[in-house]
Amino acid sequence: MNIKSLRADFLLLLTALIWGLGFVAQRSGMEYIGPFTYNAVRFPLGVLLLIPFIIYRHAHVVAFKAMLITGICLFLAVTFQQLGMMVTTAGNAGFITGLYVIFVPIVGIFWGKKIGALTWFGVVCTLIGLYCISLLGQASSFNPGDVFVLVSACFWTMHVLLIDRFMQQTHIDPVVFSSGQFFWCGIFSLIAAVSIESYVEPFVVQFFPEYLQSGLFSWLNFNKLIADPHLSSILHGALVPVLYGGFGSVGIAYTLQVVAQRDAQPTHAVIILCLEGLFAAIGGILLLNEQLTLTLIIGFALMLGGMIASQIDSLKQN
Repeated sequence: MNIKSLRADFLLLLTALIWGLGFVAQRSGMEYIGPFTYNAVRFPLGVLLLIPFIIYRHAHVVAFKAMLITGICLFLAVTFQQLGMMVTTAGNAGFITGLYVIFVPIVGIFWGKKIGALTWFGVVCTLIGLYCISLLGQASSFNPGDVFVLVSACFWTMHVLLIDRFMQQTHIDPVVFSSGQFFWCGIFSLIAAVSIESYVEPFVVQFFPEYLQSGLFSWLNFNKLIADPHLSSILHGALVPVLYGGFGSVGIAYTLQVVAQRDAQPTHAVIILCLEGLFAAIGGILLLNEQLTLTLIIGFALMLGGMIASQIDSLKQN
């Protein structure tokens, strides 16, 4: 393995670490501001960080329609993910979000692509792992937050497939493309924060009152937030999670991924990025005091193994 490949693997590992800890920031941020408000702020921050790269690369803004479509898909993915994380752990969210690496080859069946035995084995392992972390072996412990994150994984799958198709069709600079979809995601998140966020808490009060005791609903919706006399102290508390989510998860991690994948071996790249869920679980335990049980360990191990197995099988067929 040459120096470039080693450097690429290190950058990908750093990317997975930043994305994994991003789940911790997402949960921490919602102690102060709502889910739509959080996304409405962090995605424009990511765009700001990428602007110098766009200027440096002399990129031109094209493919408006493609960026709008992927921006809408990204908005739906992060929205369901953020809503789910109000009542589930960072570890669960990280691993369930990673299901898109299983869903992508499965969707390929409808495009005439074959799935090998190793992928099916990975699917089975992942589903058993999902049962362990979501239900914990008992139907009474079902967590609706995991379902929301599972829906987000479906939209992440669509997002990956859309980017792959549009990048081949438009040949647009990847940094420009990402900035465009981040911009639209931020716009739609802001619209949702103003129009929808105030209805989230009443919905939870009516249907899931037991989750209010967790303290994750102490945030104010956007309309109350801007009118609150203690706005500065609230924003001060949310500052670190928002900055990490914007500059770290959106801006820095994406740029590292783009740079690293120019020199990384494909097998290394997908396996290393699968570690995102593992880092999310570790971050949740260390920083948010989330509980770790034997059932969760088994579930995480099965899901991680299933994701890696499916990706190795997919790459062997390419």
